[in-house]
Amino acid sequence: MTRLSVVPGTPAGATPAGATPAGRTAAERTARRKALLHWIAVHALGVAAALFFVLPIVFVVLTSLMSDQQALTRDLTPDTWEWENYRRVFDTPGFLTWWRNTLLYAGAGTVLTVVSSVPVAYALAKFRFKGRKLSLMLVISMMMLPPQVVIIPMYLFWAKQMDLSGTLWPLIIPMAFGDAFSIFLLRQFLLTIPDEYLDAARIDGCGELRTLLRVVLPMAKPGIAAIALFQFFAAWNDYFGPQIYASENPGAWTLSYGLESFKGAHHTDWNLTMAATVLVMAPVIAVFFFAQKAFVEGVTLTGVKG
Repeated sequence: MTRLSVVPGTPAGATPAGATPAGRTAAERTARRKALLHWIAVHALGVAAALFFVLPIVFVVLTSLMSDQQALTRDLTPDTWEWENYRRVFDTPGFLTWWRNTLLYAGAGTVLTVVSSVPVAYALAKFRFKGRKLSLMLVISMMMLPPQVVIIPMYLFWAKQMDLSGTLWPLIIPMAFGDAFSIFLLRQFLLTIPDEYLDAARIDGCGELRTLLRVVLPMAKPGIAAIALFQFFAAWNDYFGPQIYASENPGAWTLSYGLESFKGAHHTDWNLTMAATVLVMAPVIAVFFFAQKAFVEGVTLTGVKG
């Protein structure tokens, strides 16, 4: 009869040290295979989503570099790289004016929105006063109100009473009184700042304004960057507002509204139309590229507290 040798100290039924059961090896292979398939599936979906957004931009850029005749064909890449198309777009009468008006509208509107929204958001987030919840509900209600609902009385006020039709001021001046979406978003971010920092500043003798400027603003940079980018993008791409207030004056057109006129004047020159489109999109893409870290951080932290 054959006797089995047992390693001293090994419990009955246990696998001796150094032994590798076949079942455990098979399980490890299966786990690694599943992890590999999961990695491939996730990255394949990511690549597909990236191509879904990137390919249209690539198509627009390549078409903008084609000649007039090739832009009307099915070719996907230019035979000759016509960089001259971008100069021709800039030479179009009014294009530089549209660019200047858009920078004024987006830049001034963003600054006014941030300056006017920060104190309101700070009060709603950190002050305890009667009617606080009602004020917050009014802000949320304004977010739900489409601008088309109030466009007629607003137009009558700015055009008839203030005589500002044909300019961008009816779009810029209201931003000095805050924006509902910016106030709500920044209020959500300010709720993530511990009250202990504010109490410490007050104990040191800081008033509310100094506490806001010295303590809250440095800690709220991601949230402020988020609302600034949202407002800048909205103003840069705004078509409805300039169409209502500035359509009668070509000298007050913005890029989004002027691009429609440019497309009508060059309806067969798709290369020039695509070049103008690239020039309109490029600043927005560049701004988001350099500020995406602060933007993503600000948006992510706005939903931490209710």
